[in-house]
Amino acid sequence: MAEEPTPTGQQPPEFQSLQEIVHAARKKLTHELWDHLSGGSDSETTLRRNRLALDVLALRQRVLVDVADVDISTTLLGQKLASPVFLAPVGGFLGMAHPEGAIPVARAAVAHRTTAFISTAVKPSFEAAQQAVSEPLIFQLYVRSGRPWSEETLDRARNAGSKALCVTVDRAWYGRRERDLISRAAVREGFGDPRYQASIVWDDLVWMKQHMKGPLIVKGIATGEDARLAVDYGADVVYVSNHGGRQLDHGQGSIEVLPEVVNAVAGRAEVLVDGGILRGTDVVKAIALGARAVGVGKLLGWALAAGGQPAIERMLELLDVEIRTAMGLMGVTSLSDLNPAWVRPALLAGPVGTTSPYPWYEEQRGQSPISG
Repeated sequence: MAEEPTPTGQQPPEFQSLQEIVHAARKKLTHELWDHLSGGSDSETTLRRNRLALDVLALRQRVLVDVADVDISTTLLGQKLASPVFLAPVGGFLGMAHPEGAIPVARAAVAHRTTAFISTAVKPSFEAAQQAVSEPLIFQLYVRSGRPWSEETLDRARNAGSKALCVTVDRAWYGRRERDLISRAAVREGFGDPRYQASIVWDDLVWMKQHMKGPLIVKGIATGEDARLAVDYGADVVYVSNHGGRQLDHGQGSIEVLPEVVNAVAGRAEVLVDGGILRGTDVVKAIALGARAVGVGKLLGWALAAGGQPAIERMLELLDVEIRTAMGLMGVTSLSDLNPAWVRPALLAGPVGTTSPYPWYEEQRGQSPISG
């Protein structure tokens, strides 16, 4: 039976699946912007490994457990989050995909009772994003000049109301994102001298935290050795990330690194992770392996492009539905009950690509993942 057309002047039905959100984003984004958000560096091996590392993990299922009520709340730096999913830092793309840039991102996070990381590079400004909401968000720093500039920027973030400082440490050099290079997209590393970002060392984290006068999150950790150092130098949160596969090519997938980092941190700091997270089952796997909460970046960008703040909120709602459904079918009633015993190595079930978790979407495109 054919679907009836939506009457003129009425809004179309809300998205019923994450696949529809991605499909809508692909139709709205130019090819260059789609590639900029969805691509990785060089051969895109790290990008694919993010997905592969998730896909070769299976969830275990227990039955005849009372799962009428499933609690998916967590905490981050003492703040209760209604969902274990937060909005990861996405910089310049936000302004390219939406005229209000980071503002709908901030509003969607607070409306959903989770949090968002707001980058130095966002439009209209990180202050504008923070001032658009009533709850403190997390400021992500890229270093663009010398210490006076950094101190002034940290002052601005603190005065705007940011609750914590996130320092991104995996972008000492800007990855060669060849899809941008081939399309001649007008995307650049950012303002200022890139040598300042390249010159950050561990001691710099100490004065950054002291100047910000708040918790420190170190983002871009990919080894147990660096996880231990991050805590030694004052990190309250260790954030496992490979920049969505957009920096070091031929790196490990984030979920593959996560257990090593959790073991190295040994409870001295909270642990976050992002990288290829596109489904509620991905979130469940990450929590089981020791993450406190899980970030979405590409999925955030797709939702913003698909429909602004309402689409981001709907994306978060759908992820929550998927998380609760997975946990209910596993026989788990709380995130706190998840541990590594709930996941097992598994055979790969099909081809791996940026959008491979969305088979209906790929069928509509009729093409292989990412090129869409």
